[in-house]
Amino acid sequence: MRLGQEVQALPRAARLTPIGPSTSRAAALAALAKVLAGAVDAPAREAALILRAAAGLQPTDLIVEPDAPLGAAAAEAGRYAARRAAGEPLSRIVGRREFWGLSFALSPEALDPRPETETIVEAALAAFAARRGEALRVVDFGVGSGALIAALLSEFPAARGVGVDLSPGAAAQARANLDSLGLAARAEIRVGDWGEGLDGAFDLIVANPPYIASGAIAGLAREVREHDPRLALDGGPDGLDAYRALAPEIARLLAPDGRFFLEVGAGQAAAVTAIAGAAGLVDLATHRDLAGIERVVSGTRAP
Repeated sequence: MRLGQEVQALPRAARLTPIGPSTSRAAALAALAKVLAGAVDAPAREAALILRAAAGLQPTDLIVEPDAPLGAAAAEAGRYAARRAAGEPLSRIVGRREFWGLSFALSPEALDPRPETETIVEAALAAFAARRGEALRVVDFGVGSGALIAALLSEFPAARGVGVDLSPGAAAQARANLDSLGLAARAEIRVGDWGEGLDGAFDLIVANPPYIASGAIAGLAREVREHDPRLALDGGPDGLDAYRALAPEIARLLAPDGRFFLEVGAGQAAAVTAIAGAAGLVDLATHRDLAGIERVVSGTRAP
């Protein structure tokens, strides 16, 4: 179903957002929250995010000047609310996502980076705390929007990186984001299949690979199953295909004193640890995200 059809399928009250140029910010917040009621978990919060995105407002603007009229932003806010009520994530609607304090443009071919993926950055910073100034070599498998490699390069100022993605569209988006962040000179983005064509020793290897079991994709939240690329979600029959492919490549490419960090799905840490161990990787550990879920598996290569 296309977006226009989805909007038309909404209840009439949700399609007719009752705001106009003369509507105050406070009244618009209430109206947008009604549009979103029943469609999202926190309609008031999302109404505020939509209004800020559509009108280019800061959070304090809604508090300091609640009676200010929306003006030309009213139509955009109404369209945003209808699309959000139809199940489209706000990050896709506005075309941007913040990750590790950096702003990334999104494209349909690239995964929308989530906050839990920042666990990789946190774990890597802790592991390489004494090497922050070194000229580390970094590789990001499944680079997507470029969020991970950009975050790491921003924290390791002398590092250089390679990002690899099977999707040409995702690779193009990663290049554009790195360029906009002033990091393009320290990163090479390749279209390829995991470690194919890569040689040498990398100090830091990271990946947020597809890890959803094929049969489970239909049961994902609408925001994910309909708006994230399947290539970035589908991990095969048991969700572990990517780890089986990555483990021997990591063992081949990791520097003797390097370390890898892989994001995993809930409940997958033990299975991914076993796959890594079978490939000869050692010193294996897991790292929990803010929700307490074992979100990252890390390790190094055998001496």
